[in-house]
Amino acid sequence: MDKVLIAGGAGFIGSHLCESLLTDGYSVTCVDNFITSDEKNIAHLLGNKNFSLISHDVSTQLPREVFAQNPKYIFHLASPASPNKKSKRSYIAYPIETLLVNSVGTYNLLEFAKKVDAGFLFASSSEVYGDPSIFPQKEDYFGNVNPNGIRSVYDEGKRFGEAITMAYVRKHNVDTRIVRIFNTYGPKMQKDDGRVVSNFITQAIDGSPLTIYGEGKQTRSFCFVSDMIAGLKKALFSKETKGEVMNLGNPDERKISEIATIIKEMTKSSSEIVFEQLPEDDPRGRRPDISKAKALIGWEPKVTLKEGLERTIEYFRTA
Repeated sequence: MDKVLIAGGAGFIGSHLCESLLTDGYSVTCVDNFITSDEKNIAHLLGNKNFSLISHDVSTQLPREVFAQNPKYIFHLASPASPNKKSKRSYIAYPIETLLVNSVGTYNLLEFAKKVDAGFLFASSSEVYGDPSIFPQKEDYFGNVNPNGIRSVYDEGKRFGEAITMAYVRKHNVDTRIVRIFNTYGPKMQKDDGRVVSNFITQAIDGSPLTIYGEGKQTRSFCFVSDMIAGLKKALFSKETKGEVMNLGNPDERKISEIATIIKEMTKSSSEIVFEQLPEDDPRGRRPDISKAKALIGWEPKVTLKEGLERTIEYFRTA
């Protein structure tokens, strides 16, 4: 039975990945410090003999119990991810921690991967493209990022994480790859994480105003979490992806105002839609070019926006 270590395994995407890998027959170790994640996401897995939890911040020296796992594969998903400054779980609330987990944390995990000869995946982000000038965004686009703006702790943290990951391929021949994750949604999103889908659904169910920042003309593409998990697994478990950078996301691009209207209709909410000031450096658009993922690992999203939102709304109604 192959062993897998997931840094950030109690987060939204990480917890789904833990479940999926256990179902696939892997032995899974989750490492998390819970500053923006929640132990309830993986609580139901604690009785599984093939699952173990290590409470630790990978930005600090890895403890012996991590080294004792001797995994064959390492997923590095550890990082705050929400840009909403109103959320206590956002990277705006944890700026230093966000920089450290994507720099020192990535270094620590790469050193570990080198020592145990493990396959390594760094979960980067579409935010490395900043406010893009090309659509859709391809992996060879260098991006347009403000290096010292309020979002830079995440954007530049991910860009550094990519740079050091590639350095370990080139200098030490470590089996690494980089996945740039575009907006992902689904069950287990936290109500207070400040992201678009969770914000709108929570507000709609509560009858509160749906808050749109700016005019709502900015676009995003939303990938359902089960599709993202399938892509992450294929990306790490394929030898063809060593040293590669790859977008994972849904090319179905929508305006933020359109998403608000769809969610309001699907929840049959009486909430009004209100507009607030656009945050600093908020990108005008997001749409991944996934031709590389299609060619290298045969991946593309399968869940439609309507189907994904139905599942997510149902989760929020019962959570």
